[in-house]
Amino acid sequence: MKTVETLNEGLKREYRVTITAKDIDARVDDEVKSIAPTVRMPGFRPGKVPPNLIRKMHGAALSADALNKAIDQGVRDLIAKEKLRPALQPAVTLGDGYETGKDAELTVALEVLPEIATPSIEGLKLERLTVPADDAAVMGKIEEFAAQMKRFEDAPKTRKAATGDQVIIDFAGSVDGVAFDGGTGEDMAVEIGAGQLIPGFEDQLVGVKTGDEKTLKVTFPDDYPVEDLKGQPAEFAITVKAIKVPGESKIDDEFAKSLGLESLDKLKELMKDQVEQELNGLTRTHMKRKLLDQLAASHDFDVPPTMVEAEFGQIWQQLEHEASHEEDPEAAKAELEKDKDEYRSIAVRRVRLGLLLSEIGQAHGVQVSQQEMQRLVMQAAQQYRPEDRQRFVEYVQQDALAAAQLRAPLYEDKVVDFLFEKAEISDREVTREEIEAAIEADDDGHVHGPGCGHDHDHDAKPAKKAAAKKPAAKKDAVKDEAEEEKVAAPAKKAPAKKAAPKDEPAAEEKPKKAPAKKAATKK
Repeated sequence: MKTVETLNEGLKREYRVTITAKDIDARVDDEVKSIAPTVRMPGFRPGKVPPNLIRKMHGAALSADALNKAIDQGVRDLIAKEKLRPALQPAVTLGDGYETGKDAELTVALEVLPEIATPSIEGLKLERLTVPADDAAVMGKIEEFAAQMKRFEDAPKTRKAATGDQVIIDFAGSVDGVAFDGGTGEDMAVEIGAGQLIPGFEDQLVGVKTGDEKTLKVTFPDDYPVEDLKGQPAEFAITVKAIKVPGESKIDDEFAKSLGLESLDKLKELMKDQVEQELNGLTRTHMKRKLLDQLAASHDFDVPPTMVEAEFGQIWQQLEHEASHEEDPEAAKAELEKDKDEYRSIAVRRVRLGLLLSEIGQAHGVQVSQQEMQRLVMQAAQQYRPEDRQRFVEYVQQDALAAAQLRAPLYEDKVVDFLFEKAEISDREVTREEIEAAIEADDDGHVHGPGCGHDHDHDAKPAKKAAAKKPAAKKDAVKDEAEEEKVAAPAKKAPAKKAAPKDEPAAEEKPKKAPAKKAATKK
């Protein structure tokens, strides 16, 4: 194999690789030898078919397979010889005009990971904001839980339904006068104002009484999960069977027993554990953000453009999805376009932090154990149909890149925990409102990094530009970037692998909602 470097610019590399016809032909010979014992041909005993006849019968397939294996090995040899660390899968192109029996000319283009000096982890200082899980917080959680479990009581037949009431209806839906599948039902309970049905459905139930018959006119959302109903105007003929009003939920031992618990004290004990988990999550979110701010502020290096584009693509897809659910989608998308460079900077930050955390983890021996990896794979497999779960497990086992991407979030958390252990931490007790405000303070979309001129340890919410009301999409995306800080996975440094098989198991489809209900919005 001959290699010639044709491009070395920044992190971009390109090579011309020549695989000789002799090497490919030798691989064909190896293939012939491997299949010879299984070839059957009239006039020959099993395993005794001459190699030249096997070549004549299966030559095209054997040559193609040999060429693919030679290319795979050639790319691996190139990476090893040049000591390359690919950022993503190399792009391999076979030269035009290749014919069997000739040398194969390849163009291998890739981006390499930057050389990062071993990051210093000395001098990290963090403040840990803690919130006690006091009785008031626990009771607040119980009251919130009780509200979700509210029961409804029969109302007088003369009562007109109001927001918060539950209306029991029979319904029959139609589009252009034609009934559609799933559009008919009986005794459906609808809580007015709960927002569980398509826009306009619940609002038109305000004022109805038991025994009323009414036709509701609505329009299915554009993102409705049933293709034939997307954006379609529809009518629902309803009959009101009953009106129910919310009953009083008394929080006492009887309430706890209705949940299968011994007493209210036991319920408080369980709820306190839940509250503590939530508060600990807020504490970690704030600390992790401050840690990553410090790392981003003190490290600056070029990052692979393809990794940035891949990360930016994910961010932008989420933003456009969120913008499409605004009251004025076009205005929301136009507002996003103004901040496109800002979001690209966020993508750069994520990639840089991902590479940085990876370097720190490798330098200090942070690892994801085999047992932890097995647990990750089994958890991820649960999203597939039962008959596809084993195929998913085998796919992850065979594809290093898929396994690395699955491992990345846990690896990131383990590196962060390692850095927490090394940092000098001071504790300060605050209220839940204060820690949430501290977290929200960073949700202005500011991208922390070298030369940003920003106080990375701020807790006060920066002033926002007047008349710069961003669509909710922006806030959500930036919050995800800062709160969960899904940094671009260092797993992406895995060497080139073949694309995922086309028969990769499909995710298990969730049952479709009744047509009257709106499609769930992705969080």
